[in-house]
Amino acid sequence: MVAKKVTKEDIHHLDARLIRFFKQTYVPLARCAFFVVFFWFGFVKLTGLSPAGPLAEALTAHTIGAEYFDIAFRVLALFECIIGVLFLFPKAVRVVIPLLFFHMAVVCGPLLLLPDLTWQAPFIPTLEGQYIIKNIVIIALAFGVAAHTQPLIKNNDI
Repeated sequence: MVAKKVTKEDIHHLDARLIRFFKQTYVPLARCAFFVVFFWFGFVKLTGLSPAGPLAEALTAHTIGAEYFDIAFRVLALFECIIGVLFLFPKAVRVVIPLLFFHMAVVCGPLLLLPDLTWQAPFIPTLEGQYIIKNIVIIALAFGVAAHTQPLIKNNDI
């Protein structure tokens, strides 16, 4: 059996097919990923088994008061579950993206408000700090989903 020589055209064709595949699957996969992460993490918080509990308790004590931790943590957990579910519905993007950014502002707060729990030294985060910093990826993914949203009005209607 003689092997076929791979040509530039073969490589360009494969490249184009892969790019087309990624363009077609990006948003649905992103929506599913958002659902899994937000619903799962929210559910774990609701069960009281989240390892984020102590950090959230410290943030609550530092901001609104420790006496409000239980209710605030449950609200955060429900909020996360709702965000996860809303990402499954393409028409909900205009609602869920602002909710996600509000959520990010809250959960990234410890980086500034609780530096002794989130930083070992300048630019060296603790494990909790790393957990928070990874939210940059979630924000970037949200930008990607929002960028693929159909405008309310077409450009020629403006």
